[in-house]
Amino acid sequence: MAYTIEPLSNQHCNTGENPYWHPADKCVYWTDIPAGVLYRYDPSNKQTETVYRGPQVGGFTLQADGKFLLFRETDIATFDPKSRKVETLLEYTDDTMTRFNDVHADSVGRVYAGTIAKNWKPIGSLYCIDLDGSVRKVATGSACGNGLAFTPDEKHLYWTCSSRRRIFRYEWDGKTGDLKNEIVFYDAPEGEGTPDGMAMDEHGNLWSCRWDGKRIVIINPEGKAIDTIWFDVAKVSCAIFGGEQNNDLFVTTAGGKKDSTSADGTLYRITTQTLGRARFHSRIKLK
Repeated sequence: MAYTIEPLSNQHCNTGENPYWHPADKCVYWTDIPAGVLYRYDPSNKQTETVYRGPQVGGFTLQADGKFLLFRETDIATFDPKSRKVETLLEYTDDTMTRFNDVHADSVGRVYAGTIAKNWKPIGSLYCIDLDGSVRKVATGSACGNGLAFTPDEKHLYWTCSSRRRIFRYEWDGKTGDLKNEIVFYDAPEGEGTPDGMAMDEHGNLWSCRWDGKRIVIINPEGKAIDTIWFDVAKVSCAIFGGEQNNDLFVTTAGGKKDSTSADGTLYRITTQTLGRARFHSRIKLK
């Protein structure tokens, strides 16, 4: 299928990540991780603004009260996009991680969070943060935990391990949040790029981004690549469905540099012929 890729905002992000469509204000937010900033793009006026500066944000979810839940270097904090107020909910780190990376809420309100491991060793984990703020490991063995997605029937959770170039699938227990029966769902072949962030559509297809691959690979529920969307930039990092009809795919990229004139680090939009799966709200320590 032919896709039209529309550049929306080029902030020359070094590591543009975690695009998130906010259904209330109808804007897309994303982070440039090493710069320690969050951006907001408003499609109605095509304007971009910086809404947060601070410690690096590896990923974030949207709380049920409209605030964002930021997973930073050593803590998890709320961020109010209206007041711009940041409040730490809990401090967390351990001797395996340098920071949190991609995160994803489940239908209960828990959050699953991967990490970047120290010294790029396979000692990193996927964590489950429960409603009361307790943190536990539910999968291990990754140097770089990345994109997550639930199947439409919520029976399985996908987790991307960039360091192993694989997407794993687990049986998900909605009552406990536990994961079991790990299988390799997709093993990225050489030359395809490294699996990174991803989005899920209504048919159960994964739209999996490729770092150093110049593409998004669409993978069906049987684990077969069925289509490819090509980009002019190498580091395609993450994607989310959003927009008025939830059929727009917002895509972050990386590799930008200050004062550069290249397209690396641009936020893009692709209007698709399918609908995306809406993200769940997190509900961590709501008062």
